[in-house]
Amino acid sequence: MTNLSHIIRSFNRFELKYLVTLQQAERFKRDLRAYLTPDHNGDPRGAYNLASLYYDGPDYRFYWEKVDGIKFRRKLRIRRYEANGPLAPESPVFVEIKQRVDRVTQKRRVQLPYREALRLCNGRELPEHDSRDQAVIEELAAMIWQYNLRPASLIRYRREAWVGSEYDIGLRVTFDTELHYYASLLDPAAVRLDSPYTKRSLFPPEWIVIEIKVNERIPYWLTELVAAHNLSLTRLSKYCRSIDLAQIPH
Repeated sequence: MTNLSHIIRSFNRFELKYLVTLQQAERFKRDLRAYLTPDHNGDPRGAYNLASLYYDGPDYRFYWEKVDGIKFRRKLRIRRYEANGPLAPESPVFVEIKQRVDRVTQKRRVQLPYREALRLCNGRELPEHDSRDQAVIEELAAMIWQYNLRPASLIRYRREAWVGSEYDIGLRVTFDTELHYYASLLDPAAVRLDSPYTKRSLFPPEWIVIEIKVNERIPYWLTELVAAHNLSLTRLSKYCRSIDLAQIPH
């Protein structure tokens, strides 16, 4: 399998989300095959496993910014593509700032060994890093200190990704299944991206999260396909849902 940790340090895009049944997803996927191909970074079906550790403050600021529909909001997470064997201190992970400005999603991230990511996010120490990542490292450190961030939710799932041709550069359609979470007042010294505690289902197993990601605008053929399959746009956050299901006082 190709290394999923290829480095793109920042990008802007539009993201649309749909919560559908397995049957709806399979029908939609069959029609997509005429236009898209499986992501070569995954298995032959474009599939791979993901783990995301979300951080938030004692006041759950990032949670409330999403719930309240704040037009400018950010969140911080450590993300691992689980394609390179067991988690180890030197395993590559991304520390990401995902930012929303009106309808545009912006992402800035650095790739670090797992131990250095924990050193930054839990130990609040600047890790060794590429000089090209200096600005993002400083922004991450400022967020961690300013909002007193700590681990808040761990979410793991399987993703099948389809990508556009040279005519639809930047287009990705993903299908997320087997979504599980663990959310509480997580102990930074104990929580791990491969934690066995993520056994709680984020959604019933018969539901799939579809995400459409584009650099500028959705191609006309895809708009037509979404309408033909009667997919309804939803305002969905995996992180916020995990906090709601865990019934954490916030």
